[in-house]
Amino acid sequence: MAEANKRNIPIKLGDFSVIDTEFSSIRERFDSEMRKMEEEMAKFRHELMNREANFFESTSSTKKTTTTTSSTTNSALPSRVPKPQNYVSDISSPLIQDEGDNKVLKLRFDVSQYAPEEIVVKTVDQKLLVHAKHEEKSDTKSVYREYNREFLLPKGVNPESIRSSLSKDGVLTVDAPLPALTAGETLIPIAHK
Repeated sequence: MAEANKRNIPIKLGDFSVIDTEFSSIRERFDSEMRKMEEEMAKFRHELMNREANFFESTSSTKKTTTTTSSTTNSALPSRVPKPQNYVSDISSPLIQDEGDNKVLKLRFDVSQYAPEEIVVKTVDQKLLVHAKHEEKSDTKSVYREYNREFLLPKGVNPESIRSSLSKDGVLTVDAPLPALTAGETLIPIAHK
């Protein structure tokens, strides 16, 4: 491997959260859908309790009172929607985003267990390498963690144009602008029947 093809990519530290910037609209849509489902469930529960009350109408009033109390208790459930616990569970999937006329390959890596100075991002030939290493030693214990990811970059990606940033919640984002289609490449349309 030639030394001339290696390039370290600086990591820009940011006071942002991937959760806030990338997932806010998803969270809003999720919350909206959950509210709709809760409303439908409340309607269903109310109808079910009314049917139950009508069904047991001929029985004693004690039974009917119990049913009504049960209905009141159920409709008083909190309407707050619990938020998903792990937003970064599928973070390792590559994403291609349009930025104006250009496309950018976005890669994300969960390096939250490492300090910024323990993380190295570099390219070697057409590969992007992410490496992080943590060592801790004391009299009673030793901790060693290492993180290695390798990603083959698409043909024509300029290593000089690759940028990386680290969010405050430990998500490393690497942006690699994708080259435009060259004269040797042709888009082939897909016919939909």
